[in-house]
Amino acid sequence: MFTVSDWPGHWYSMVPLGWALQAAGHEVKVLCAPSQTEPLTHAGLVPLPVLDGMDMSMRGRLHNYRKALAGTWPFDTLPPHPLTGEPLGSLDEFDMETWSRENHDWAIETVTRSTDAAVEFARHWRPHLVVHDLMSLEGQLVGGALGIPALLHLWGPCGPQDQVPGAPPGAGFVPMDPSGAFARHGAGEMNADIYTHVIDPSPHGVAPPLVARRIPVRHLPYNGPGAVPPQRLDRTGDRPRVCVVWGTSVSRVHGPASFAVPRIIEALADVDAEVLLALTGEDRERLADTPLPNSVRLLPRTPLSLLLPECDLVVHHGGAGCTMTGLAAGIPQLAVHAGQDQEVIADRVAAAGAAHSLTNAHADPVTLHKAITALLSDTTHTTAARRLKAEMENVPTPADVVADLVALAG
Repeated sequence: MFTVSDWPGHWYSMVPLGWALQAAGHEVKVLCAPSQTEPLTHAGLVPLPVLDGMDMSMRGRLHNYRKALAGTWPFDTLPPHPLTGEPLGSLDEFDMETWSRENHDWAIETVTRSTDAAVEFARHWRPHLVVHDLMSLEGQLVGGALGIPALLHLWGPCGPQDQVPGAPPGAGFVPMDPSGAFARHGAGEMNADIYTHVIDPSPHGVAPPLVARRIPVRHLPYNGPGAVPPQRLDRTGDRPRVCVVWGTSVSRVHGPASFAVPRIIEALADVDAEVLLALTGEDRERLADTPLPNSVRLLPRTPLSLLLPECDLVVHHGGAGCTMTGLAAGIPQLAVHAGQDQEVIADRVAAAGAAHSLTNAHADPVTLHKAITALLSDTTHTTAARRLKAEMENVPTPADVVADLVALAG
């Protein structure tokens, strides 16, 4: 059994393992929120939409509003409204204290429904093993309640021992248990040290610190459904090729000021390079009236894993999916992140020499230009990226890991 949070980027790295288990004859069901039914179905997995909880985008906006109240919000404009996502004219337009008080019981009830539904289904279906992402509280809960192995599957180089940058000491990425579900179901206590086994797709050179037993697995990129672009992407001359990709969730959570693509295009204006621009949804619409230089090609929706092996550099928002696909392609990266796990991941890959890490709010076109030219001209970054790619290819595939999971399940 898999349990996943309501953010596809958190569980995309688990998809090849789900395929491998199914191909080996094992039945895999994925407990999820209703919002994840369609993407899981497109991924070829079997969703069971019984989980509940606060929308992940809203949680992110509430966090950003708290930062604005505390004076630590990095952008010049205010964060979006926590509930609607629309621009705020003033912090007074939302009353955090009143909203928290009025919605406290609702928030607890949604978590209670989700955790209890997961345990109820698991007691009925009797899985032998559960695999879950870092933000899915239900996976460890089911493992403890039923006395079966529960394995955390990381989405990239960020784990339960990592701390949230800029947050008070002790604030990590491990989900809390506000409804007391672990005590209610006799599953121990939820904390960063509860994990006993962690499936880690990160190459050794950027692997996060862990207390649990690490199970390395080769990352096979899955970036959602899509097709090879209908037009050929042949190179024009011997110029380097740069792929610029942006996550639609960034603007949804951090507001329009965080949409760095226009700044990135400006930074690339006098760089002798071919630029592939991979945008979808609202981000694509934001550039509808923006004239693009002749060197920039705006692509239809295309899985990133089909583009990056033919590129020399990828510029992105620091998300784990982009980062891990870039690592699998063995190319340098420029991560223009907005904090949280994106900052942890970007800094870790930069420390290994395969990337530059820039804070979105402070990344003006001049700073971006310097980073891009350095990554294209200094071959040490390419060497480091290829080293990490080789490390990634030198660990067991998801198919190879299946036997280990079967042994754990007894």
